[in-house]
Amino acid sequence: MCLFPGLAAGEEAITRPNIEQSAEARSVSLQGQTYVNEGLVGTGVLAAGTIDFLGDTLGSFSSLKIAPGSWKRVGAGYEATLWTLPDRGRNDPDAKLFFDYPARLHRLRIRFTPADGKVAITPDGGLKLSDFRGRPFTGADPSTGTLVQRGITLPAPASGVGSGKISLDAESLQFARDGHFYIGDEYTANIYYFDRRGRLRGIIQPPAAIAPRRDGTPYFGSLQAPDTGRRNNQGAEGMSLSPDGRTLFVAMQSALIQDSAAGNAAGRINTRILAYDVSRSPTPKQPKAHYVVQLPAYRADGSGGAPDRTAAQSEILALDDHRLLMLARDGAGFGADHKNPAIYKSILLVDLTNATNLAGTEYESGALSLLGNPDGTALRPGIAPADRIELINMLNPAQLARRDLTVEGLSEKWEAMDLVSTLEPDRPADHFLIVGNDNDFAARKCIMSGQSCDSDIDNDNRLLVYRLGLPTTPR
Repeated sequence: MCLFPGLAAGEEAITRPNIEQSAEARSVSLQGQTYVNEGLVGTGVLAAGTIDFLGDTLGSFSSLKIAPGSWKRVGAGYEATLWTLPDRGRNDPDAKLFFDYPARLHRLRIRFTPADGKVAITPDGGLKLSDFRGRPFTGADPSTGTLVQRGITLPAPASGVGSGKISLDAESLQFARDGHFYIGDEYTANIYYFDRRGRLRGIIQPPAAIAPRRDGTPYFGSLQAPDTGRRNNQGAEGMSLSPDGRTLFVAMQSALIQDSAAGNAAGRINTRILAYDVSRSPTPKQPKAHYVVQLPAYRADGSGGAPDRTAAQSEILALDDHRLLMLARDGAGFGADHKNPAIYKSILLVDLTNATNLAGTEYESGALSLLGNPDGTALRPGIAPADRIELINMLNPAQLARRDLTVEGLSEKWEAMDLVSTLEPDRPADHFLIVGNDNDFAARKCIMSGQSCDSDIDNDNRLLVYRLGLPTTPR
């Protein structure tokens, strides 16, 4: 019997801050394979007030990816080109304040020196994104507004800020081997496919169960919840291409509306992951697989009481065609609008081998709930979730102190990951995991579309680098 609503069966409740006290390397096993977390080995920072190539404050990192082929050893360190994806621009949803922020990618140059643990980050231009017509996107909330391109209904403000443009809340980024790339969207749960110049070339639309609907029609706004489908502000948050380039994984940030238990936000643990075969077409019509991953639930104030929040996932990273890293976190930390302590910020190892494939079932084609009871503590009979285990606990005071960081000073939103080899011939299983934050454009001197958007704090753009030993070489 599960004592706490929203808690996966057999899981220990996270009722107090999940702090890792040991600075030493630790290993975990899943499906008979061992993974080693050798700890935090590097950090880098780019000032919050940095101005980007279009003259706006450079917002960090809803997603990031090392440019294919750019990671290399140079002397005693490593160098690469890093592409980062900002979110929809500075905004204040409670005040219904949005900017007409054109979607873009940022190009950065990084140099990592393991000897001193420093990551130097240098802005190096970027890429503007455009729709099928060659027009820019907007970050503004579409509310009920839509437009149609190539027969697809898309979000677009009907009037005011951003009117007539497709609304894009960019959250996940993945490059294909030919330099084309995918971006996952929060408004629609669509995956947009772009060419190397940043021009939209195709769209992967989510299954009917995931597409947001309100009063029987598509509803893409972020200020109200839909009746079914992706939760508002909880869309295609995670995305990753398998190393062989054949499978594109897409993960919702937390449970769909119909999969959420009644009551508090701890009942949103059953999120969905879609797997698309992109070996024949870059924009397939239907997923080949569709799984459930159960996210951790936690107590937001850390008081020891029953969990009342879900540690939503913010990024995934495919190790192969069935193993993923998944970044799950709370909503606390530097930049948050409340004073709750940091409770949970971890990178999970997920294995889909034993999970039930829901592709083609009524859980995908309609709005049937996955839940087997009202409090969300069980899935319906016959649905098995993926296996998972914590690999990296980011709330590790001893490791953070080595890099002059503290648990209390960690940014609220960690949302970006990529993995690269250490390029050490005698240790082929060793990799660096690069993790980035999303600072929501929070800077004391902020500029957006020519207007001031100043905050009370400077929430710097930051990278963390962990060293991992993996049982097989994923890239």
